[in-house]
Amino acid sequence: MPAWISNLVPIFLLLGVIALVLWRLPKVDLGHSAAFKTRRFWNWFPLGLTYAFLYFGRYNVNALTSALGSKTDNKAFGIIFAAGTLVYGISFIINGPLTDKLGGRITTLLAAGGAAFANLMMAGLVYLNVANGFVPPGGLVLWLAILYSVDMYFQSFGAVSIVKVNAAWFHVRERGVQGGVFGILISLGIYFGYDWSRAIAKGMPGEPWMVALIPGLVLVGATVLSYFFVQNTPGDTGHPDFDVGDASTGDDSKPSVVQVFVRMLTNPVILIIVAIEFCTGFLRNGVMSWYPKFAESVSMSDDFVSKNWGLLLCCFGIVGGMMAGVISDKVFNSRRGPVASVLYGGITLGAFAMYATLATPMVGWVLVFMALNYVGVHGMLSGTASADFGGRKNTGVAVGIIDGFVYLGTGLQSLLVGFLLPQGDAAKVASNWINWPAAMIPVAIIGLLLCTRVWNAKPKSAAATAH
Repeated sequence: MPAWISNLVPIFLLLGVIALVLWRLPKVDLGHSAAFKTRRFWNWFPLGLTYAFLYFGRYNVNALTSALGSKTDNKAFGIIFAAGTLVYGISFIINGPLTDKLGGRITTLLAAGGAAFANLMMAGLVYLNVANGFVPPGGLVLWLAILYSVDMYFQSFGAVSIVKVNAAWFHVRERGVQGGVFGILISLGIYFGYDWSRAIAKGMPGEPWMVALIPGLVLVGATVLSYFFVQNTPGDTGHPDFDVGDASTGDDSKPSVVQVFVRMLTNPVILIIVAIEFCTGFLRNGVMSWYPKFAESVSMSDDFVSKNWGLLLCCFGIVGGMMAGVISDKVFNSRRGPVASVLYGGITLGAFAMYATLATPMVGWVLVFMALNYVGVHGMLSGTASADFGGRKNTGVAVGIIDGFVYLGTGLQSLLVGFLLPQGDAAKVASNWINWPAAMIPVAIIGLLLCTRVWNAKPKSAAATAH
């Protein structure tokens, strides 16, 4: 097969998956006018693109640290990534309430603009270090960790904002499918963050700063796009607001931030979802972040999975996200727990298979299968159940709490696995990476058991609760 054709195969695969999903996308008819549906598209699509590009400016740190060569190693990457994700996880305490107060539109602009600034600063630091030999006080790794933490603080507005805005535009009966779309956006962003970043690094050897500069500039454009198109509610665009049927229905109270936190943290369903998503964060980034490092270290970087890692995560994530959304709305009557349980079963099987296939090229396909499952779980819980059980009035806090714990799980995983993994020549032997899957198996089992606890959970409106 000619090289130019083989290079196009992954792109055709991506387009085919998206086309299949759009063709099979079920319709939920709630009587919206054609004009409303058109305006809603031009609200969530630019918002979704902005969210995808946030991932571009988030996961590019993997390619950036690899492009820096001997200046960073597995432990350094673990420290940088853990610093950012821990800041992300803790930031919900501030950013969840801020999103509920300011509205998702403003915080979307903060997310994209702040992430753009942080990426441009990282690009400048790397340029000064590589081109001019500048070493900042404390060292390059420390300052990359600081700037990546700044990036992740602003990034933490992203998920909260997109769910906050969409909560006012989509009825609870539409949110399962929309949760699948949320999974598509995550998957596209991962494709950008891994494959585009690696393509930049390979296409511009000796210029690793471009891996941060280009996403930064893209995020500047996304900020402008969101400014002109994204609005908080249908009423802000001249269309009538409507009852979305979630936990805010019939609730005319105006609780304080503390009262909202107490309400969320005393809701047993929210607490279980928080625990599940902590496990999801641990597992998701245990797969995404470390496989490229593993493949490069053990000389598997030229196989199909390694060369198209981001794209395969994207394609399988899209399938997993849409499958989860459709099954939730059509089979389980908009319950999210049954779907999450089934998908966590797949993650658990994958973790065991990962342990068994670690020294073979098959491990890459096992991890891709795990991606199909965890994207579906994340879309169902962080992207959908958070709005269902938090209600559109408290979406910012609900998503902040849930998504914050996703990244606290990510931070723990990054530190733990980063210190457990082999360094130097020992990292070139696949069997020496056995602590990687060993750390994931118990977390997968715990997540599966927790999912079964919310099998029958559905949101109740404030009006129904009062009666």
